[in-house]
Amino acid sequence: RLTFEITPGSMPEGYEMMVRKIPATCVREASRPDGTHIYGMQFKSTLAEFSNTHRKNYMLAVASFFLAVIVFVIVLMRAESVIYFQFNRWLYLYSIIAATFLLTRYLFGSFYRPTKIDPDYTPGVTIIVPCFNEEKWIQHTILGCINQDYPIDKLEVIVVDDCSNDHSVDKIKEIIERLKQSDGDQKMYRVEDRLHYYVQPVNKGKREAMAVGAHMAKHELLVFVDSDSFLDPYAVRNIVQPFKDKKMGGVSGRTDVANTYTNSLTKMQAVRYYIAFRIMKAAEGYFDAVTCLSGPLSCYRKDLVLKYCDDWLNQKFLGQRATFGDDRSMTNFILRHHRTTYQDTAVCMTIVPKSHKMFLRQQMRWKRSWLRESVIAARYMWKKEPFMSLSFYMGLLVPIAAPIIVLYNLIYIPIMHRVFPFTFLVGMLMMALLMSMAQLFLRRS
Repeated sequence: RLTFEITPGSMPEGYEMMVRKIPATCVREASRPDGTHIYGMQFKSTLAEFSNTHRKNYMLAVASFFLAVIVFVIVLMRAESVIYFQFNRWLYLYSIIAATFLLTRYLFGSFYRPTKIDPDYTPGVTIIVPCFNEEKWIQHTILGCINQDYPIDKLEVIVVDDCSNDHSVDKIKEIIERLKQSDGDQKMYRVEDRLHYYVQPVNKGKREAMAVGAHMAKHELLVFVDSDSFLDPYAVRNIVQPFKDKKMGGVSGRTDVANTYTNSLTKMQAVRYYIAFRIMKAAEGYFDAVTCLSGPLSCYRKDLVLKYCDDWLNQKFLGQRATFGDDRSMTNFILRHHRTTYQDTAVCMTIVPKSHKMFLRQQMRWKRSWLRESVIAARYMWKKEPFMSLSFYMGLLVPIAAPIIVLYNLIYIPIMHRVFPFTFLVGMLMMALLMSMAQLFLRRS
């Protein structure tokens, strides 16, 4: 019976706990040169099963209580908005729309269920990794891609380096050579046939690198993985399952934060990522209309990518060539005529910014692409399922109006009317707590 502590960051988030007297059997023993021994233990029940019965069950009760209280307070505040609507119709209309949008996303997100695995469904998959100046993480990324629970003859990996000016190419060559050597004379894993790389002669951008990989691919499904993202061993097997539906054009996996425990900023991003995928994207997946198949892990039908490739590469907005937001842009091309969904069981880990400066730069880049692609999507989303369409247009309106509402409540009202914006700040707090309590409820973290 073993007793040990799983420290934060040593295993996926939510597993951090003190394990006491878990039954185990010693199955392997090895000696070190310094005379110490290493033991391989097999638990009678897995850590996941152990945690479900022993770990922090009070979290479920705490999260359930606070979720109920938060939703009740939000509904009361929106009832107040209806009562005072006549005094400031635009302000209170915004608050009603914002609350309705968020609460319905949580509601539909709770209805979502991932597609179950059919062990016999294993279509051919090509994983494409576009890389630029990623010498620190690229080897880890490649190992995650090749180490998949998937038939060997149906999986290949292509790394496309976009003319990096660091040591990324050296790192790519090094890990490929090491994997070939570890394959041995038997060529059991056929690394030489399944793992390839290509170096762009000049830097052309991420889209060009992805397009090169798409044209090199030999299988019918394309999985795009960012060069600082690390696949779970079952990610590919899970992400292909929705393609049993012939109308499915693309699938997004779930992205978790790999460096959660670096500082308070990365911890907050871990919560934000989880809710963005498990609630917001899952709500869209419930209607087969995910509006962004995320860059860290997404899967497309190859024929559709090649069909829209030229338009995607030459996309312009307001006369300028679009050089960012490649994931949202390709999603728009696919979603216009096909279904897109979310597969929560297909998981990858990604590195997020650890400084506020890097974080703000990333968010500005993402918001620009969100605004551009949302305006494009608005032209056809009305054709989709009515609930999804209404939710999309509310989700477009709320962030655009938000800066005006914030300035009005936090600057204009206090200065002109000498009133402290207590209600507005409480509303913001309730929305933040709703996200945190949903994370606590779903993840026990």
